[in-house]
Amino acid sequence: MAHFVRHGAMICAVALLTISGCAETGPTAAEAGETLRLHITELMKESHALDVKVTDPGGQDIPCGEDKARRTFAATGEHASPKLGANALNSLLLGALSPVADYEIIEDPGNAPVRLANKTYRTVIVLESPGQGKYLVRGETECLPTS
Repeated sequence: MAHFVRHGAMICAVALLTISGCAETGPTAAEAGETLRLHITELMKESHALDVKVTDPGGQDIPCGEDKARRTFAATGEHASPKLGANALNSLLLGALSPVADYEIIEDPGNAPVRLANKTYRTVIVLESPGQGKYLVRGETECLPTS
């Protein structure tokens, strides 16, 4: 009898793992796009950017495969000091990103745009401030299911 109960419990555990594994498919392009928008908007708030303007409102699927798409979002802003250069501005943005979400640097060539990724949300943010106190942040989702 004990063997039967243990065997039945193991079958139930395997069934639950299988069901929960199937449910974790990740975000859709629209969900990840909304998260990207929120992350960039919050980043601008955290960095105390002035005169923030959305330069790419996103919200549109960009096809990239069978029933898959990307979403984008971009914004600009200004630092209180117009004398700050690109590297300083990108460093400030990088520091301000920590309380927003966990992003990992995937490309930082030193004086060029800094690329960051979040594996959970399936988003990439690019910090590419041109200098002269101007912030520029853009991002995109991975190629994700549309539904």
